[in-house]
Amino acid sequence: MTATDTETQRGRGRPRDPRTDRAILAAALELFVEHGHAGTSIEQVARRAGVGKLTVYRRWQSKDELIAAALAAAREEIVSPDPDELADRSYAEISRAIDDALPGIARTLTAPGYRGLLAQIFGSSVTHPRLMATFWHDHILPRRRTMYLALSRAVEEGALPAGSDIDALIDMTIGSVVYRLLRPGPPDAVELLAYLRSVCGQAGLIPPR
Repeated sequence: MTATDTETQRGRGRPRDPRTDRAILAAALELFVEHGHAGTSIEQVARRAGVGKLTVYRRWQSKDELIAAALAAAREEIVSPDPDELADRSYAEISRAIDDALPGIARTLTAPGYRGLLAQIFGSSVTHPRLMATFWHDHILPRRRTMYLALSRAVEEGALPAGSDIDALIDMTIGSVVYRLLRPGPPDAVELLAYLRSVCGQAGLIPPR
């Protein structure tokens, strides 16, 4: 039994150590990206995080629950405009915020491991739908809200035609980016930034360059 397990037993009523939580979630995400759902186990996560197996089980009761939590925690890796902060802004202001965020988004999406994460998520979507649901809720929906806000404002202000199918524009944008990331010959950050700006410009999320 590790020191962490001993401390947990002695202090069951005390708050959990957030450093331990972060270490476990990071280890779970790394293993999921490297080996997928089938190749990840609570034992491996505990070993990589440097804690005892009981420490993990006291926090998450199953492997699915742990991987879902790791996916949710990883949402902060992609910094994008907060739709709540943009709710009262004009189309020009919202599109500028999106454009300003694109370099950071390009760097994150092309970082080692992100393509692996996407591949594992899509590969697990049928057998482990909870993981896709978590990824959709925590990673996709917040960005869709920002995109929907921008395109709605564009229609209201006449930058896009009335009757534009906003959901279709969003689906085409996200689908194009995912396709570009997963196909052979992935782009580097500079290439992806140019692609993001092209796709977002075509969709009306930012003014075409």
